[in-house]
Amino acid sequence: MKENENPSFARAAGSIRSNVIKTSSAGLSASFIKLPCGDTAFVVRPEKQGFYPVILLAHEIFGLHEHILDIARRLAHKGYLVIAPDYLSRYGDIATAPNIDALRLIVAQASDAITLATFDEAFEAAVNYHGDLQRVAMTGFCWGGRIVWLYSAHNSKIRACVPWYGRLDGERTLQQEYWPVDLAAQLKAPTLGLYAGADPTIPIELIKKFQKQLLKYDAPAEIKIYDDAPHGFCADYRETYRSDAAKLAWREMCAFFKRHQV
Repeated sequence: MKENENPSFARAAGSIRSNVIKTSSAGLSASFIKLPCGDTAFVVRPEKQGFYPVILLAHEIFGLHEHILDIARRLAHKGYLVIAPDYLSRYGDIATAPNIDALRLIVAQASDAITLATFDEAFEAAVNYHGDLQRVAMTGFCWGGRIVWLYSAHNSKIRACVPWYGRLDGERTLQQEYWPVDLAAQLKAPTLGLYAGADPTIPIELIKKFQKQLLKYDAPAEIKIYDDAPHGFCADYRETYRSDAAKLAWREMCAFFKRHQV
């Protein structure tokens, strides 16, 4: 399947900023594929033939919509093969859900075990698109940031993980048994958390508590806090976007990947 020529944003995201970032597909090879589990994934890399480092991209609560596709294109322009699975649509219609509350009802059904298995399949699929499985990193936003923490504890083959403002704690259910605060002692990959200091959904006290846990267990992880930024400060299509924090955090992420040979 080819990349959508008329990209759209999730309905629940609300009104879209007029100056949303739009990254060109020129020089890139992009398509939608089906993973063995049946989930769709967006795959994009430079058109030029080569053997590329891989980034697994975990989308936010709004699903695999235009913002995540654009993030993938930005990374591909930096020389990465990016694979972004649509890991929530199996539980409901993410694209047309009318509001955040409706999305939360869908996300509450999502099985972490199935989600991690989906990213395992994306990891293995990378080799089919000129991806180097010895150089794989992962990043994700919002709910996807939470998934990145979980994947850092799940897959020892990942070289580096960068979760953006992923929830650290919440209700434990049969579908979602663990949260990042439960996994400080189990993290396998070097991980850099990028968090907002003015995020009411992830209180600064909780972030600092988690930082202490990481130190206690000598985890290969650290957290950077952008003091005045709100949740979703990298989401350039929303009013929460803060360009200074987003650009600085982006540079931190790219430098972190390079530091760990991805």
